[in-house]
Amino acid sequence: MFGRRTYELLASYWPNAPEEEEAVAGPLNTLPKYVASRTLSEPLEWSGSSLWGDDIAKAVAVLKQEDGRDLHVVGSSDLMQTLVEHDLVDEFRLMIDPVVVGGGKRVFRDDGVLRSLRLVEGQTTTTGAFLATYAMKEK
Repeated sequence: MFGRRTYELLASYWPNAPEEEEAVAGPLNTLPKYVASRTLSEPLEWSGSSLWGDDIAKAVAVLKQEDGRDLHVVGSSDLMQTLVEHDLVDEFRLMIDPVVVGGGKRVFRDDGVLRSLRLVEGQTTTTGAFLATYAMKEK
């Protein structure tokens, strides 16, 4: 699942990626892609891409009820925030880099809602980044 900006960025590169990047390009180019956008229109150029309408939360809730693969959001902080607000996120997979930039996009909105997470798995890379999987705790 992608928001518009992430979709446009990835769609401009991965369909024509060099062969040495096939390990990433192959799945991205063959798996279904769902795009949340109010400005794009069908048909989307990247093969396997579908455009969601205005009710993104409803579309994701329907997809989650279907049998099949897990749904993943890549980038797309606005989409992620919408899914969190509608309790449609089961877990977060985060890469926390040992860098302080003093700003940037927020993953979580400052809405005052307490959302408890449980660390499922974590590992530190050789560069000091922490790869973490957090599950949403039941309310």
